[in-house]
Amino acid sequence: MPRWLPRAMVLALALIACFQLGSWAFHQLTGLLINILIAFFLALAVEPAVSRMSHHGVRRGWATAIVFLGVIIASAGFVTMLGSMLAGQIVDMVDEFPKYLDSVINWINSTFHTELSRFELQDSIVHSDWLQKYVQNSAAGVLDVSAQVLGGLFQLLTVLLFSFYFAADGPRLRRALCSVLPPARQAEVLRAWEIAVDKTGGYLYSRGLMALISGVAHYVLFEALDIPYAPALAVWVGLVSQFLPTIGTYLAGALPMLIAFTVDPWYALWVLIFVVVYQQFENYMLQPKLTAKTVDIHPAVAFGSVIAGTALLGAVGALIAIPAVATLQAFLGAYVRRYDVTDDPRVLGHRRGAPMLDRLRRQLRTPSGSAPEDP
Repeated sequence: MPRWLPRAMVLALALIACFQLGSWAFHQLTGLLINILIAFFLALAVEPAVSRMSHHGVRRGWATAIVFLGVIIASAGFVTMLGSMLAGQIVDMVDEFPKYLDSVINWINSTFHTELSRFELQDSIVHSDWLQKYVQNSAAGVLDVSAQVLGGLFQLLTVLLFSFYFAADGPRLRRALCSVLPPARQAEVLRAWEIAVDKTGGYLYSRGLMALISGVAHYVLFEALDIPYAPALAVWVGLVSQFLPTIGTYLAGALPMLIAFTVDPWYALWVLIFVVVYQQFENYMLQPKLTAKTVDIHPAVAFGSVIAGTALLGAVGALIAIPAVATLQAFLGAYVRRYDVTDDPRVLGHRRGAPMLDRLRRQLRTPSGSAPEDP
């Protein structure tokens, strides 16, 4: 046996063990890393407001606290308003549910010549086996739901804490990163940081503008149908559909449909049709153009980045994919060497043999006995 073989085997086993340990640690810390990534982009989003306040003499820590306090108060007020509105509508719907059920039963009896009764249906449902099993399973799942809620609150607190530190200690963090790099690399890091702030702000601006347009469009519909709480519902649809990717559209449309159903079941159908039509208009007309202008990337690249981000990180990836790709594209664009484009007509989409084909068509269209047109 060669002398180097045992040492090579030990080295290979050590490398495999390190790889397995690193892989295990990465999988265990995936949730924390995603929270840190969300916190970093949130800190980039509030960076312009914090920097503007600090330039006016406010300490950076206090400026960050004021910005975050304003965001928390606005979010809490919005959630409280929607919660009270939803609770009132659910109570009204429960009170009116027997009337809806009676109308449905009367329609079934008159259409199919049956003799159904609401009291018989209620008695059969209350004493059914599946309802008792459902109640038992729901009681057993209360602890799981409570644990998920507590876990979500802890994750939210983690994201807010990291984003506060990133925003408040932004200059110190940039100084720490630059201290381990040569001067040329330091300029590149600072430039990349500035681009990330600009692109993240542009992305949030585009989302806010689309939320405003969506809210105004849905407010007109809700007012036309005389649906209660039209302003609050319009704000709900605008914010949830834009800032909750993938499932935000369905959550945004479900609440107005529920409230419209308490007024008139046909109104809920009209709301559903409008939400679907507007969503198609937004996906194929409004969002690609607006995102391409504010974030400065091609609509196809924006659409592909959202799909790739969703495949990698789910809803979080869909939310941060566009500003991340825009930042990378803008940063790499400074290092890609560009040349003057040739005057070849094929650059503009014209085929090289097109003039010859046009000349042949003109000769064929010339009447017999007359001289062909001079090209």
